[in-house]
Amino acid sequence: MLSWYNTGMNISLFDFPTAYAIYFLVLTGVLGLVMGSFCNAWAWRLANNEKITHGRSHCTSCGHTLSPLDLVPLFSWLFLKGRCRYCGEKISARYPITELISMLIYLTALLRFGFSLDTVRFMLLGSFLLTASLVDIDIMEIPDRLLLFSSFAALLRLAVNADAWKPMLLGFFGVSVPLLIVVLIMEYIIKRTAMGGGDIKLIAVLGLHFGILQTLYLLIISCFVGLAAAFLSGRGAGKEFPFGPSIAIAAWITMLTGQQVITAYLSLF
Repeated sequence: MLSWYNTGMNISLFDFPTAYAIYFLVLTGVLGLVMGSFCNAWAWRLANNEKITHGRSHCTSCGHTLSPLDLVPLFSWLFLKGRCRYCGEKISARYPITELISMLIYLTALLRFGFSLDTVRFMLLGSFLLTASLVDIDIMEIPDRLLLFSSFAALLRLAVNADAWKPMLLGFFGVSVPLLIVVLIMEYIIKRTAMGGGDIKLIAVLGLHFGILQTLYLLIISCFVGLAAAFLSGRGAGKEFPFGPSIAIAAWITMLTGQQVITAYLSLF
């Protein structure tokens, strides 16, 4: 019954009757919303030096402890019309947007990998990357603990294939080390920071999940996403810019298309 767990085989969602497939999608969507709410709270506490395990959630404006009705993902924000029930202060639309993004990550992981450890791995990775992106936007920093958790999630590859440690190590060093060298040279030439250390460490960690070729693909995509984001935000040359969200978006795109693109590219030779 659990042979798929031991062999790494994926059971597609579409192998189930339609009613069951819809049920699993709804359940996964709800889980994604809940985890998105958790990512919001975790990111805010990391950015404000609060422990996620300390105290209940509270309004960031008046400090009032939130009730369960205030914490229903997406719907609480909609029913309260984007304002705190207690002080009336406006609640940022970032909260429901983050929850919807989390739901999208969870649904696409399930659709891409079916019922497998890869699905669990990428759901966990997606939550860590989403949290890291929020923190990076707030304080221009990617916490090491989120990088560590993302690394632990990569160990699920070994549960499926004990020999996966080889491509994992190659992915960890194969892109991040040359990238570090290039960045150091650039910084020596231009006399200012070219890329944050947290971004380089994040690329290294993602190499554990994707291997060297897909990580290179991820890096290329993240550069294009970063340029587009910088242009749309009006950030000019020389201004600090949170690159973590661009890397996270590129990781999601790589999760969905990386293997197919690399396979198609190699087939040309």
